[in-house]
Amino acid sequence: MIDKLKNNPKDVSFQILKKILEENGYIGVNTGGSHWVFRKDGKESITIPYKRPIKIIYVKKVIALIGV
Repeated sequence: MIDKLKNNPKDVSFQILKKILEENGYIGVNTGGSHWVFRKDGKESITIPYKRPIKIIYVKKVIALIGV
């Protein structure tokens, strides 16, 4: 799935990014707004808006955060 993101960061759904982050130990929090904040102890947090389409910059940030 991560290779797919690297090769084509367009048209990625929020659910896919959420799943990848959670599989890598991040916890997603939504306080009722349109953005989710993902946190992991000892790592940088990332805020991702829950809307379509997800901008490429957020996909690239997720790839950089998980270190692949």
